[in-house]
Amino acid sequence: MLHLNLQGLRDRGAWEAAGIALPKYDIPAMRARTEQAPAWVHFGAGNLFRGFLAAAQQNLLDQGAAETGILAAESFDFQIIDQVYVPYDNLSLLVRMKADGTSSKAVIASVAGGLKADCTGGDWARLREIFQAPSLQMASFTITEKGYALTGLAGEPLPVVVRDWDAGPDAPRHTMSIAASLLYSRFQAGGAPIAMVSMDNCAQNGKRLRDGVLAIACGWTERGLVPAAFLDWLKDPVHVSFPWSMIDKITPHPSQRVKEELEALGLSGMTISRTNTGTQIAPFVNTELTEYLVLEDAFPNGRPALERAGVYLTGRDTVEKAEKMKVGTCLNPLHTALAVYGCLLGCTSIAAEMRDRDLRALVEHIAEESLPVVEDPGILSPRAFIHEVLNERFPSPAIPDTPQRIAADTSQKLPVRYGGTLRRYAERPELDVSALVYAPLVFAGWCRYLLGVDDRGEEMPVSPDPMAPQLQDHLAGIRLGEPESCTEQLRPILSNAALFGVDLYAAGLGERTEEMFRSMLAGPGAVRSTLRRYIPLGRA
Repeated sequence: MLHLNLQGLRDRGAWEAAGIALPKYDIPAMRARTEQAPAWVHFGAGNLFRGFLAAAQQNLLDQGAAETGILAAESFDFQIIDQVYVPYDNLSLLVRMKADGTSSKAVIASVAGGLKADCTGGDWARLREIFQAPSLQMASFTITEKGYALTGLAGEPLPVVVRDWDAGPDAPRHTMSIAASLLYSRFQAGGAPIAMVSMDNCAQNGKRLRDGVLAIACGWTERGLVPAAFLDWLKDPVHVSFPWSMIDKITPHPSQRVKEELEALGLSGMTISRTNTGTQIAPFVNTELTEYLVLEDAFPNGRPALERAGVYLTGRDTVEKAEKMKVGTCLNPLHTALAVYGCLLGCTSIAAEMRDRDLRALVEHIAEESLPVVEDPGILSPRAFIHEVLNERFPSPAIPDTPQRIAADTSQKLPVRYGGTLRRYAERPELDVSALVYAPLVFAGWCRYLLGVDDRGEEMPVSPDPMAPQLQDHLAGIRLGEPESCTEQLRPILSNAALFGVDLYAAGLGERTEEMFRSMLAGPGAVRSTLRRYIPLGRA
């Protein structure tokens, strides 16, 4: 049997016989160097990090272009550390899935440690030491859109944020508070420069991270819990930069089929677990081959040679164009549309949805509707990117991705994935935002999805979303088979610019969205028939 731990890696011949590539560097020596002089800490220790960023650092270590690894910190789902870091000596197995059904496999050992970013736990002192180290060049984040949210639907501060403001930097809970607290430790230790790098699918993600950290620090300053000089230090990019980025890598939940294939090769302990927060995690990560990371080159304390791992290092303007292209047009809005309608129509894979003429036509139309407001970033072609997504990536049966996974946290995703397009339409005098059809069709489908009833009229689980309870309260009284039961319930949702980036009624889209939603209430099959009404080319 092959055991995924440092002891198990000593039998290199057995791993190579199984077709699994091993690191080319001295793992204990790398970890010792990282312990002494950490350069990179990452928050968000889940599948995307292990399947992309940790693999990129391994690439650099294999080339001899890096000396240290990454320290992974988890600020939300601490069970990830307990279940797939500690038992496997911080190693993971990366399975890159190819469209023909084959895969490449490699042990990733670039993670030098897994830490719980819990101010009451045993790793907190070590995290403070890491941030006090002058050698630390960057802290990066893949914490999903909801990790940056400081306010509720009505714009009120979340209770955890109010608590963190009052508690001060010694007892942070929210990830933005944790980041601000650790930066305060760095400031107190002499204030060596650092880059704080969001790598999440958020518009202007660097700004969003900066705004979140500053909001926490301002609250502390107002309460006299930190000196004003700390706020000045945070605001100065010579000391603390917040580079923008665009990241693209489809990393589904761990696949049962991949688990069985690995076990057939002799690997033990390939257990797929679900944490208390609903995260599916395993010692392996299955992911697609395609990956992009476009990163603003703004690192005041130096950085890894990421360009040697295929990362685009460029200016902020190019990053923003690439982000708008991918997050607002060419991939993420299409993913969200497939997620909502896939759940309603009983689909269990994105690949299967792409064989459905109605759903394929839907995402094709969404992309075309958004393209007029996309700027070509130069390094990536928008039309070529869409072609790759629609014809190679989404349809690949090798990627076991599900609409149910992507539907999680949709309330946090809509303003990022659709809001920019709506605003840019409104800003362009030659374009008419009120003429949009397919974005409102997604919004109507999402509201229909929140009812928790599929297109057959059967109860359907709604994926985790921090705003789901509040949103579902607004929909009370709406019943399938009774379109007239929808009166004014949608108005507080569709008028909320925090959800869509704009007030849909002010944009001339609220009534259209309501009409589409009522159409989907006609009875079983009404979701499908509504799609076909608005997308005639999608008819089988």
